Amino acid sequence: MIVVTPAEPVHAEGIVALAEEMDRFYGATDVDPLEVRLRQINDAIFAPQPTANALLAWDGGRLVGLAAYSFLWPAVGLTRSLFLKELYVVESARRSGVGEQLMRAVFAIAVKHDCSRVEWQTESTNADARAFYAKIGAPEFGGKVSYRVDDELLQRLTGTDSDSFG
Repeated sequence: MIVVTPAEPVHAEGIVALAEEMDRFYGATDVDPLEVRLRQINDAIFAPQPTANALLAWDGGRLVGLAAYSFLWPAVGLTRSLFLKELYVVESARRSGVGEQLMRAVFAIAVKHDCSRVEWQTESTNADARAFYAKIGAPEFGGKVSYRVDDELLQRLTGTDSDSFG
């Protein structure tokens, strides 16, 4: 039986292991050392003013899934929205209802916090995720274009010279 619970500080090492598997799923070949990843998780989820929240899916005592989310403001009419940053289910537990349980829990949290919407993204090439979201009735929203600035460009754009932006 799958049980979904809020993440607690005692779960940090399990989240690290799950995040490492997730990173490898997305093609990462290197991961930060354990102590760095633990600090990142504790800073994001368990700090006095967390920047993220997480739900964990358990099959017995085994961690099999994660939903990481944040509340965003403003949304339509100055309401708030819930942005699901990551939904991940370990490979051995896929197609067993874990993702559905996590999504139901995310939707319940959004309703509890008076969110006007829940939003998320997936890679356009992730056919399994897109099929899963279609199965739960979530339409694809083509109204936005995603952007990402990272690595060297991120460093360059922090500069104050006039050439930083082009």
